[in-house]
Amino acid sequence: MQSGQAAQARPAPPESSVPALPVPPADAGVAAEPGGEIVPEPANSNFAHGPKSVADLAEGLLDAVVNVSTAQSVDMPGRGVPPLQAPEGSPLQDFFNDLLKNGQGNSDQRVQSLGSGFVIDPSGVIITNNHVIADADTITVNFADGTQLDAKLIGKDTKTDIAVLKVKPPHPLKAVKFGDSDHIRIGDWVMAIGNPFGLGGSVSMGIVSARGRNINAGPYDNFIQTDAAINRGNSGGPLFDMNGNVVGINTAIISPTGGSIGIGFSIPSKLAVNVIDQLRKYGETRRGWLGIRLEAVTDDIASGLGLASAHGAVVMGIVPGGPSDNGKLKVGDVIVGFDGEKVDSSRDLPRIVAETPVGKTAKVDILRKESASAPPKPMTVEVTLGRLEDGEKMMADAEKPDTKKPAAPAAKGKAVEILGMKLSNLDDAARKKFGLSKDAKGVVVSSVAPNSNAAEKGIEAGTTIREVAQEEVSTPADVEEKIAKLKSDGRRNALLLLAAANGDLRFVVVPLD
Repeated sequence: MQSGQAAQARPAPPESSVPALPVPPADAGVAAEPGGEIVPEPANSNFAHGPKSVADLAEGLLDAVVNVSTAQSVDMPGRGVPPLQAPEGSPLQDFFNDLLKNGQGNSDQRVQSLGSGFVIDPSGVIITNNHVIADADTITVNFADGTQLDAKLIGKDTKTDIAVLKVKPPHPLKAVKFGDSDHIRIGDWVMAIGNPFGLGGSVSMGIVSARGRNINAGPYDNFIQTDAAINRGNSGGPLFDMNGNVVGINTAIISPTGGSIGIGFSIPSKLAVNVIDQLRKYGETRRGWLGIRLEAVTDDIASGLGLASAHGAVVMGIVPGGPSDNGKLKVGDVIVGFDGEKVDSSRDLPRIVAETPVGKTAKVDILRKESASAPPKPMTVEVTLGRLEDGEKMMADAEKPDTKKPAAPAAKGKAVEILGMKLSNLDDAARKKFGLSKDAKGVVVSSVAPNSNAAEKGIEAGTTIREVAQEEVSTPADVEEKIAKLKSDGRRNALLLLAAANGDLRFVVVPLD
């Protein structure tokens, strides 16, 4: 942003110091190819004339786009005026009473916000972003013709930032339809309509810059990136294709100034439609749940598991009592397909599972190593999905301390130093020293040598080793034996399954040299 201070004018250089510019060629409609040959541009090329006017398209859509305004009472402690009492009979008492009556003594403050939305049903169903209406006391929808209607919140979803509103219009409203976001391509023209900075009915054009963007806004990030101007106030507004169908819901921008710099993000319609249907039907989401913990398959992990390339999602844990707690999936399995869809990464699987109906028995395609020396074997197992919302509550309850669990018996064996780590038995002393839970198992890392291979892989004291080369270990001697076996087999790396103090699992590949 500008500093606000006027820049000092610099004197113009003498005319004699300005070199003469070369004369442009007489034929302006030419382009140079790398070989130096001049090739005339077609007279009707978009390079020369730009895109065709979209005035007719915009005119037919503007009435379906609305301004969403909200108001919220925010308590401002210490901002209120305390009760004022004048001496008995003083005329100041009337002044004090009027002052407090006008609200000056109230510590509450009304905060207002503006966003955009669009009508998807003539009966008054409106879509916007959850962050536009979050914590609002009142929601008002302003239409292009100046009509204002109070809105009721039907349902909201914080994970995808979608909210569904309902108004009661005196007559059917102009509505728009969703298109298929899977069919849009990078480079396709798109149109954003919204209310940036409160300027209603603003239209901007751009192209699809990228697809499948992850900006760490939520667990199901799969944004459409566009250079169509999206500013504050555009949130919740539609992104249209050139057929007038909604292919995205404008949600976020990247900007150092708060204004558009051509990097905006929209929720793809394919993801949004499923969420909206659930919110309209149930008032809440009902997502599928597999009941596993995942990790990305890195190049190191792929090498350790014997995979040809880094793809899929590796299972790092099974939630007790969850849908997958039936022995069909195991830690170390790599999921490469789910319910007929390919799983390229650990980011894809949660979204695909969430969009699958609760209670459906889905086929899960996996790669599994039966032993450390065996190659990964393709397999298919079936899992009946649970409901994510129930699973989240179950996992939250499971994380509460349970003092009834007996301490695991201390393992026997001497300490071992290997791969830059000092390994010890997981006994009561180690549990107390490193804050490990009573149900933790494996071998504890009591120290890590600086600049060692283990240190470079982020292994820290207090970590427990559960498996080496996908085989369980319970004593330092077990680890030493399996590392020796890997070296004798000519292996250059060891695949370790590690557990943090909070129980989170991860695979780490440590060089053996």
